Amino acid sequence: MNILSFGEIIWDVYPEAATLGGAPLNFAAHAALQGSEVTLLSCVGEDDLGKRALEEIAALGLSTHGIGVSAAAPTGQCTVTLNAEGLPTYRIAEASAYDVIPASINAKAPYDALAFGTLALRKEHNRRLLAELIATGGFGEIFTDLNIRPPFYSSESVEFCLSHATILKVSDEELPTVTRLVLGGQWEDMESAQRLATRYPNLRLVLITKGEQGALCYDRNEERFHACPAEPTHVLSTVGAGDSFGATFLTHYHATGDIPAALHRAARVSAFVVAHKEAIPKDTPCFLNIL
Repeated sequence: MNILSFGEIIWDVYPEAATLGGAPLNFAAHAALQGSEVTLLSCVGEDDLGKRALEEIAALGLSTHGIGVSAAAPTGQCTVTLNAEGLPTYRIAEASAYDVIPASINAKAPYDALAFGTLALRKEHNRRLLAELIATGGFGEIFTDLNIRPPFYSSESVEFCLSHATILKVSDEELPTVTRLVLGGQWEDMESAQRLATRYPNLRLVLITKGEQGALCYDRNEERFHACPAEPTHVLSTVGAGDSFGATFLTHYHATGDIPAALHRAARVSAFVVAHKEAIPKDTPCFLNIL
């Protein structure tokens, strides 16, 4: 599978260390580890963090040819605080290099799928660039994981995602915000998924991740739900868990067309990730070999 992952590269700054992250990067790394060819379209600053980011991305086995380097803005940063349950709180820096992603000649190569979320759409420049890519890219799937990070989302950015996606991933915590924003109300998870698919007929699948309660997938074409329980695990950090879930589901679903199997594989991979501090654990390849 050939995927274009569009959006932010961010250093997640913890009290004791800084780790490279950003949902599109985490997604790209997990998809690549499961056999996909992935191009990350983003931008870093012409600074030490930007240099380190390019080095670490290359070390992950990802190409850096779609990543611009800006002299006008710094590499993205996000201060992360974890509570006792390992759930993160984010404080994201404004005016970052990824807010102005340069157009790339490599971004219009044939791709099976495009993946993006709302954070990199907080500025008009990226929304225009992404709209052009969608109009000319001929993507078989458009996967959006909203990754809502207050206050860096708007009705415009959420509407953009929903009106273009073929597969939507949203957490049960984000879902009420999304339905209030675009549908003017709030419902139970299953009804919310059906209402979103009705409002946006381009949506074929609606994935709802529910933490310890597992995940749901609404298949609009079949008008049916698939449910998957969560894998038992010890939660150390949930940073990157949703990205690993989305990347795993998309790659496995594309390969097999089997929604239940893709859900269960995604649940197993995300359970592995939350048992680690890193969003992309170093022993992920070994774990994938035994799945």
